[in-house]
Amino acid sequence: MWLKLFFLLLYFLVLFILARFFEAIVWYETGFFATQLVDPVALSFKKLKTILECRGLGYSGLLEKKDVRELVEKSGDLMEGELYSALKEEEASESVSSTNFSGEMHFYELVEDTKDGIWLVQVIANDRSPLMGKVHWEKMVKKVSRFGIRTGTFNCSSDPRYCSRRGWVRSTLIMSVPQTSTSKGKVMLKEYGGRKIETEHIFKWITAHAASRIKTIFKSEHLKEEWNKSYQYRVKIYLFANLDQPPAFFSALSVKFTGRVEFIFVNVENWDNKSQIAELGIYKTPSYILRTPEGTYKYGNNTGEFISLRAMDSFLRSLQPEVNDLFVLSLVLVNLMAWMDLFITQGATIKRFVVLISTLGTYNSLLIISWLPVLGFLQLPYLDSFYEYSLKLFRYSNTTTLASWVRADWMFYSSHPALFLSTYLGHGLLIDYFEKKRRHNSNSDEVNANNLEWLSSLWDWYTSYLFHPITSFHHFPFESDWDEDPDLFLERLAFPDLWLHPLIPTDYIKNLPMWRFRCLGGQSEEEMMEISQSESDSDSECRDVPSRSREVSEDEQSILQHPCEGEPLCNSETCSCAKARSYGSSNATEDMEPDWSVWPVGMLHCTECVVCLENFKNGCLLMGLPCGHVFHQNCIVMWLVGGRHCCPVCRWASYKKKKPYTHPQLLSNHSPS
Repeated sequence: MWLKLFFLLLYFLVLFILARFFEAIVWYETGFFATQLVDPVALSFKKLKTILECRGLGYSGLLEKKDVRELVEKSGDLMEGELYSALKEEEASESVSSTNFSGEMHFYELVEDTKDGIWLVQVIANDRSPLMGKVHWEKMVKKVSRFGIRTGTFNCSSDPRYCSRRGWVRSTLIMSVPQTSTSKGKVMLKEYGGRKIETEHIFKWITAHAASRIKTIFKSEHLKEEWNKSYQYRVKIYLFANLDQPPAFFSALSVKFTGRVEFIFVNVENWDNKSQIAELGIYKTPSYILRTPEGTYKYGNNTGEFISLRAMDSFLRSLQPEVNDLFVLSLVLVNLMAWMDLFITQGATIKRFVVLISTLGTYNSLLIISWLPVLGFLQLPYLDSFYEYSLKLFRYSNTTTLASWVRADWMFYSSHPALFLSTYLGHGLLIDYFEKKRRHNSNSDEVNANNLEWLSSLWDWYTSYLFHPITSFHHFPFESDWDEDPDLFLERLAFPDLWLHPLIPTDYIKNLPMWRFRCLGGQSEEEMMEISQSESDSDSECRDVPSRSREVSEDEQSILQHPCEGEPLCNSETCSCAKARSYGSSNATEDMEPDWSVWPVGMLHCTECVVCLENFKNGCLLMGLPCGHVFHQNCIVMWLVGGRHCCPVCRWASYKKKKPYTHPQLLSNHSPS
């Protein structure tokens, strides 16, 4: 988890550096930054209208470029970044979807029960044509959607009783706006009563009703009284401007942040003496001033603080977040961190996606479970002070220059999702490359495993836990004989297709005896290699035993594959491990005699591993099987984990204890005459 968190933080750092690199490229090609102010005089008439469209100001009666330019200047300073975003948004010809209501309940759930947004609904009466045609309606939908206003169509033919109860006998437009200034308050429906059906007139009617919810101050005395008033709201935002009504984006934000932020419009159009504003530290209009318990903050001085709905929405969300905003943010971060598993996991492609799905489920479940007590704690009354201090910390941190850069980068990458996904994919491929190089030397089998091999191992694991729950989840005693266990036998008979090829869990491996190979003389590995070379003749004789064993008859092979308990499978003369029986008579010196005292009881003395065909070195780790044969711990574990649950030499079951073997000659000596 910490590795994925580190890679995610590294990815955010890469995004931050990449955004600064793009800014440097734009500055090199154009000669200006995104925060540089633009003189509206140098803009064309079309660009000026585009700016007014994005800010939500009507210009239907303005025919001269001078009047349009003055309206842009009255609404706020224009930056290069805002101009670029407005032009790109105007060029994008994406169609905006509109909701078609199916009946009364559908209309109530989306419109009357929303309480935190604005709806514009076109009602089509029975046997009547709509008030706005298809072309004008699509244009209206595109115009109001940029301010977060949702649209829909209600055809009375789908529910005529509801239309008659509402009094909708003719086609009209309905607008829903929250009635109170409290969060989740009641909603009031406004019906359009104008005769003109042009888009600009209807949009002016919408903005007028939305602006009626904003507190408007016309006199300086009221401003002073409002400025010094005790805070009912923790955060207030003032717009000082020489306008008839606030812009549409400002009104839309007042609806969106109902109950969190109070929006106040100060109309200074008819003010002769502006000394009251100067006393408050405001020397220029228009100005957007944020008033908090910690002080005042002028919006628009830092990077990304544009006069637009999207920029101010991002600013206010970071300044006064809701619990829902924090939950969505944590959900995005957790899923981004979980997707790192797709690149960190090495091996087969299917294995990567299986691990990814498991990680996504685990992380999201833990996130939801961890949020439940947090939501419960926030309801406790004595945690109000903690909540207020947390909001104060958010306000302090989000009014810094670094926070403005982060918000600007967030808006940039969210408007270019292809760039965000491509950088994430590139970052993941780099992680995959370095992880593959790091793990290549340690575990090459895992890195080079293909899909079929991994699926085969996954199927073996799944079926062992599915069909053998007892043997998988319970630890059997090492002394028990599985073949003679009636419970296990009945369990295998319950699955006749599987008992012929039983799936054995590997829990018994940890109970196998392990020890280190020691020599009495304690020579180094180099000396032991020299001595082992002098014994090459004896080694070759021992290695010839497996080749000779292949020439046995079919009856002998059947005996080897299905041994009877108590019968010896190999003696000291033919076993490949039996070279140690003649170890003392070999050419090795006496100080190279192995220390047999450290060997567990019942283990056959040998100095060579049959799996890798290499001699035991001083200090190496050994493991013995119940039949008594000894191997390298690494070699025999890989052999057993691979599904071969038997001894490589005698084929005795590696999970079944073997009874002590008594030589037949000893029995004959004690037999009665």
